[in-house]
Amino acid sequence: MSVRRRAKLAAITSAVATTGAALLVGGVLTAGTAHAAAGCRVTYSVDGQWQGGFTGNVAITNLGDPISSWSLRWSFGAGQQVSSAWNANATQSGSQVTATNLDYNGAVGTNGTASFGFNGTWNNSSNPVPSSFALNGVTCTGGTAPTTPAGTPTVTPPSTPPPTSGPTTSPQTGLVGWATQNGGTTGGGNSSPTTVTNSSALSSAIRGTNAAVIRVSGTISCSGMLQVGSNKTILGNPGATIVGCGLNVSEQHNVIIRNLTFRDWNDDAVNVQSGSTNVWIDHNTLSNGYDGAVDIKRGSDFVTVSWNRFFNHNKTALLGHSDGNGGQDIGHLRVTYHHNWFDATTQRHPRVRFGNPVHVYNNYYNSNGGYGVASTMNAGVLVEGNYFENVKDPYHLGEGDSGPGSLVARNNYFVNSGSGQAGGSVASIPYSYPLDSASSVKSIVTSGAGAGRITP
Repeated sequence: MSVRRRAKLAAITSAVATTGAALLVGGVLTAGTAHAAAGCRVTYSVDGQWQGGFTGNVAITNLGDPISSWSLRWSFGAGQQVSSAWNANATQSGSQVTATNLDYNGAVGTNGTASFGFNGTWNNSSNPVPSSFALNGVTCTGGTAPTTPAGTPTVTPPSTPPPTSGPTTSPQTGLVGWATQNGGTTGGGNSSPTTVTNSSALSSAIRGTNAAVIRVSGTISCSGMLQVGSNKTILGNPGATIVGCGLNVSEQHNVIIRNLTFRDWNDDAVNVQSGSTNVWIDHNTLSNGYDGAVDIKRGSDFVTVSWNRFFNHNKTALLGHSDGNGGQDIGHLRVTYHHNWFDATTQRHPRVRFGNPVHVYNNYYNSNGGYGVASTMNAGVLVEGNYFENVKDPYHLGEGDSGPGSLVARNNYFVNSGSGQAGGSVASIPYSYPLDSASSVKSIVTSGAGAGRITP
């Protein structure tokens, strides 16, 4: 299989739709409160594109009265076809696509957001953005407008009935793995969120040990490493991107980092070090940086790395930075890696020193040019239920000058890949976890991993 050609395309915001407290119920559009100001904003982005396929993400912001369900329609102009979706039911008739809410994301308050994503096919020549959208049957017009006056409801049969079912993958959104131990990981908890839109505001908001929820909006450009304090939840709003810098969790506790896109960092994208504990790194997209995408080292412990997508990058996930650091690392560096998409990245998925047990399960590896997992320096790694495709060296013992560790492999699935090297024993896993069938992992992970796949 050739390495996929990826093209990051800028998010494109559509015209603003006019819609009120209008709900699509049983194929009938019924009017809401009389003369209520109404509107919405739709942001459509192509986050990845390759020969014959692409990934799209859509965010709906409700600028009007609260709604309890939604149906979004658009038409493709160049023969694109939706093949699967997450966080929405999606059907297609000819060029017209209809996406409707699932049972958990239909209610959208004023200024609230609902987002979903999909995988699709294209003709390898042109993949234009749809020219317009319609929310709950009302076409986008670029402004706000009153809804239909009370007593004169509009009845409009939809051109395509709302689907009763459709292709959808609902990725796990709950915390699993090592970050559930040692008292669990809650980040900023229920603190009122603070939204940041530039690097200085982000740097200020994430410092200190006070409990805080920080929402990142838009694209933030920065350099170096921003210091993250304890008891923080850092969430990306739809399309949130950090360019040029990374987040450093050093000597801290109880941190959550979710739904962010990192690219072009000049050090690490996410670095967890110096005895930091209880960190959850989930549903992020990371590509094209200088050093590690997610590095965990220097005695850190109780970390879960889940549902992230890594692509166009070399040094992906280092666990333990030096062969000579056993005094600090032995008995620590316990990390879970699950449902991550290692998409044509080169090495360190992860590269493990000293940690035991390290749990690597239900990840999708494709076209990794170096190797998949390396267990070194007496580490103990359980590799189970993963899907390896076009990976000549799925896992092995020792790496470079580092001596071997132990690795137990079970129930993995191989397509055009090597068989891997295992040996030794690994400590038992202390937590419960759902294990997907390895043969299903490719479809599950490609539909659910990365930023924009959840509504945190």
